[in-house]
Amino acid sequence: MKAIQVSGKRKSSVARATLKDGDGIVRINNQLLANFSNKMARERINEPLKIVGMETAQRVNFDINVNGGGWQSQTEAIRLAIARALVQYTKSDKLRKDFLNYDRHLLIADTRRNEPCKPNDSGKPRKKRQKSYR
Repeated sequence: MKAIQVSGKRKSSVARATLKDGDGIVRINNQLLANFSNKMARERINEPLKIVGMETAQRVNFDINVNGGGWQSQTEAIRLAIARALVQYTKSDKLRKDFLNYDRHLLIADTRRNEPCKPNDSGKPRKKRQKSYR
């Protein structure tokens, strides 16, 4: 089987995942999932692997490169990339529906972005200059 390459984005984080036949190893930035970030992030990353089932998850290896953003947006980008790769690998409509029913953001990217600051005002997007009438 050819390798499947998928990407996932969240805020300014970009995760590029490569799925290959293997024995269930997940590597993120060349370190195993067990050593990556904190426990909450690892649990969030494991969600698509638990939904797809152990028999499928044990047949594939993931190599994921992620950069930009904070740990939480990196986690979201990684799980998006993993879920998309698994749907492409299995070609299953049932799995796609399972992912969408569990959490829509497993397959569809969250496009919300930071609001830019307005010029000639204050340092924040919505804050206005104070007026003094004296």
